[in-house]
Amino acid sequence: MSFDFSTAMAGARFSNPILTASGCAGSGKELSQFFRLSELGAIVTKSIMVKPRSGRATPRMAETPSGMLNSIGLQGPGIDQFLENDIPWLKEQGVKIVISIAGESVEDYAVLARKVRGVAGITALEVNISCPNVENRGQVFACNPTTAREAISAVRRNIGGEVPIIAKLTPDVTDITEIAREVVDAGADGLALINTLLGMVIDTNTMLPKLSQKTGGLSGPAIRPVAVRAIYQVHAALPNTPILGMGGVASGRDAFELVLAGASAVSVGTATFGNPTAAMAIKQELEEICIQRGFQNFRDAIGFAHRVEGGDGE
Repeated sequence: MSFDFSTAMAGARFSNPILTASGCAGSGKELSQFFRLSELGAIVTKSIMVKPRSGRATPRMAETPSGMLNSIGLQGPGIDQFLENDIPWLKEQGVKIVISIAGESVEDYAVLARKVRGVAGITALEVNISCPNVENRGQVFACNPTTAREAISAVRRNIGGEVPIIAKLTPDVTDITEIAREVVDAGADGLALINTLLGMVIDTNTMLPKLSQKTGGLSGPAIRPVAVRAIYQVHAALPNTPILGMGGVASGRDAFELVLAGASAVSVGTATFGNPTAAMAIKQELEEICIQRGFQNFRDAIGFAHRVEGGDGE
């Protein structure tokens, strides 16, 4: 019997569980030089905003042990140009498309949802609420249950019920399960865990911060244990809510760890900077590991660590 590598998440089906991570591959054009994008479960686009953004001043990236810091500032063309240029190209590649959106206000999320609602062929919508809310003194939406709920509610009202919503959460909170419950109650069909952690690097030669904006998002292998913890906790609290896992995945074994914790699919991000074909290698390795562990289909591996812990197969 052949191994069934397909997975389902938030009402959408994918031929395999390996996706890109928003912000690490644009809309896939660079990666398409190295492999067929249709070989991935889906492309998750860079988080797009209402208006074009040039991003933050340089330097905006810095290496760290087992990872990197970035403070790109959500550079992008804006939703109108994105829908006009990037989406048609992605459709030509025959790949499933997950559009990622980000806003500075609740109204921004409402506007973006209305824009996306009219686009045919979208598999899901990732709502990146790990952004500062300009209406609330710069507080990150996903750091507060009320603002997190308001942002997701605005998207749900304006996109209707046809497009699945995946809420992307930050780990920089006291209790991530509290935020997860709020956004699911507000209409999120799935969760993306985790976004980067807020970090900072100081150059000991200049004795000044390396990034122009001082702080940035930490990604890479250094954050994988945090991702595993967050996914495990949220899956335990909300076992029926699918999770798109991410955070420091550099091998099939890394991806398998997130799956065992409760991820229904895995996004590959920072690893692609060092190796543009990382996602393909991780996909092959993950399938091989699942088969070696005796699984007949990928879905049986999701959250397996919880079943073993329970000791009763449930």
